[in-house]
Amino acid sequence: MNVSARAEGGMIGRPTPRIDGRLKVTGAARYPSDVILEDTAYAFLVMSTIARGRIKEFDLTEAQAVDGVLDILTYENTKGKVRKSRYFMRGGYAASSVVPLESPKIWHDGQIVAMVVAETYEAAREAAYKVRVESSAREAAPGFDERRPQPRQTPHIFAGSEPQVGDAETAFQDSDVQIDAYYTTPTQHHNAIELYTTTCVWSGDQLTVHEPSQYVHGLKNGLAKQLGIKPEKVRAVSPFIGGAFGAKAALTSRTALVAIAAKRLNRPVKLVATRQQGFTVSTYRAETQHHIKLGADRSGRLMSLSHEGWEVSSRSDDYKVAGTETTALLYACPNVFTRVNIVHADRSTPGFMRSPAEVPYVFALESAMDELAAALSMDPVELRRINDTRVSPIDQKPFSSRSLRTCYDRAAEAFGWSKRNPVPGSMQDGEWLVGWGCATACYPTNVAPAEARVTLAPNGTARVQTAGHDLGTGAYTAIALTAAEFLGVSLESINVELGDSTLPPAPVAGGSNATASICNAVAQACEDIRDRLARAAVQSGGALRGADATSIRLSRGALVSADGRSEELKESLSRLGFGPIEGFSKYVPEVASLPIRIMGHTLLSRGLPVMTIGTSAGDHVQYAFGAEFVEVRVHERTREIRVPRLVGAFAAGRIVSPTTARSQLLGALIWGVASALHEETEIDERVTRYVNKDLADYMIPVNADIRDVEVILVPEEDHKVNALGIKGLGELGNVGTNAAIANAVYHATGRRIRDLPIRIEDLL
Repeated sequence: MNVSARAEGGMIGRPTPRIDGRLKVTGAARYPSDVILEDTAYAFLVMSTIARGRIKEFDLTEAQAVDGVLDILTYENTKGKVRKSRYFMRGGYAASSVVPLESPKIWHDGQIVAMVVAETYEAAREAAYKVRVESSAREAAPGFDERRPQPRQTPHIFAGSEPQVGDAETAFQDSDVQIDAYYTTPTQHHNAIELYTTTCVWSGDQLTVHEPSQYVHGLKNGLAKQLGIKPEKVRAVSPFIGGAFGAKAALTSRTALVAIAAKRLNRPVKLVATRQQGFTVSTYRAETQHHIKLGADRSGRLMSLSHEGWEVSSRSDDYKVAGTETTALLYACPNVFTRVNIVHADRSTPGFMRSPAEVPYVFALESAMDELAAALSMDPVELRRINDTRVSPIDQKPFSSRSLRTCYDRAAEAFGWSKRNPVPGSMQDGEWLVGWGCATACYPTNVAPAEARVTLAPNGTARVQTAGHDLGTGAYTAIALTAAEFLGVSLESINVELGDSTLPPAPVAGGSNATASICNAVAQACEDIRDRLARAAVQSGGALRGADATSIRLSRGALVSADGRSEELKESLSRLGFGPIEGFSKYVPEVASLPIRIMGHTLLSRGLPVMTIGTSAGDHVQYAFGAEFVEVRVHERTREIRVPRLVGAFAAGRIVSPTTARSQLLGALIWGVASALHEETEIDERVTRYVNKDLADYMIPVNADIRDVEVILVPEEDHKVNALGIKGLGELGNVGTNAAIANAVYHATGRRIRDLPIRIEDLL
């Protein structure tokens, strides 16, 4: 059923401030770190200082002597307390298959080897630094270096992760113009404002966990499996999240330890990991290497595309993101070859980080496309137009919609691209070399099952409940706008409850699927309420008696029939004798092609959760697209790099909340600047240890780095992706920006930089 058929409230798509904005700016929003429970004890982690080896023994004498110390957990007193977890990308729920405090084995630097619990945070910290750990170290492999084991291919959770068609190598050799180049991207860490925190409290056999989480039902079910208890005995609470984008999606090793400590002490225990500990407590974006080979004829049409990638993973797990699923279908090409390899290192397991696969893989392809345009002496925008496609080159499935050309037209006009002198180094403003670059943004449109409960009160107010999540992206507002539209009431009358595992299940806030999934569930629940009200209204003695119930809609606080008759909603509810009326929905995407176990949680009572993946959405392919244009300035003597202008045009289906959508895309473009010029986690390869583990040394953009950023929302209708026509956009704007900047640096200087981040020393 097309749930949007009767929605005439005009709320979806209306620019509006965040409904939770006042709570956040006044400090009234309660984040998990803000939870203070009576008689709370405080925990502090002890981390490994070697990257590979074994613990020989602990000396806890000094630590236990610190006033206020209550307990110290090590593998010696917790072994067997945490059950073996199934690896996240292999159908489990955990960020790593390494069980916390399971044995004396050390898998990586910064591994949790002990946890001190004390009456105060200060006492726990002091004692933690007095825990003596004697270890035997072995030589550790940091990643892509001469000590690495041979790369190997491994199975991937998503089918088609290495798409191929035709004979790419032969076509490459026969091509008129050839590009053959290598590209690299570095290790990067999330560094969200909110630190990794966990508070656990037991009430009898009932455990409540306050932890920032992108998937409270996954946290609940995964932790229950780790502790060997029933899922209904665990409640996960996370109403607000201070930044995540993958870092808080999976269960990390800290949570079970805090739960065990709280059980041992029979009192609440709170842990707030430090900024430095956060670099190994959770996951990160692994470094990648890429080999791109493009072959084209003289007109610019691609004849061959080869993309082989290498990714660093941990020694314990086979995690990889495999972004060739996207690069293989971005442009028309009859011959495509892709392959993805893993290089295992003595590091913690990497994981999802905003646009996990697309940020590194599209960087390589979009950089190579710019190199091809230069070799052809062709405008880079024109090259992309020539190779635009309405179908996937791999299997000829049509895109549900593809507004890439429109995005390029809109962004190029706003940027002033027609004024560009194509000769590298030809544009200059005083002492600054000026470069303009562009790149394509894209992200698959994913939709997952979701459940929602909507309760309409006799006074016309409504409550929406679903265990979704707001990472700061505006989920509260988007959900409220949807409910207001389908109930025909004001936005102010909607109250949204999120982030609690006691609420109806919702999918992980990842893969840019949350708005599409949850809003469709909310719309269906509202339709359930409308149907029941309409049937009752036409059978009663009111103004709508005898009207066609199927044509009645809710609009501006009234029930309205097709022939123009209406009755105030409050009056109908009162006259019909309704108390609160509840609508409940289990939304399942029409095409749910790939059954995916997500952190051990069965979303639907009849089986495994399923998600419609953009690359495998039945008889079509569904993606959101964008075009990004960047101006860089490089000082002719110092080689400082500045980014004074960014323009991005994005087509992402129906935009529910333009204000928060623009905010997401604005932030994504800025993050793209960081990806190109700032972010890199430095590794001391002698000891396989992260060096810049704080915000003093880990580089991110500040206000002085960002000037003019323009976001253009391109209207797009797509009735195949889901009933409401919503495509995700949270990760879309973060893709391609790094390539656009690298391409602009080439245009400014004539130097092609293929390794990120681009530093001053690369241009000297």
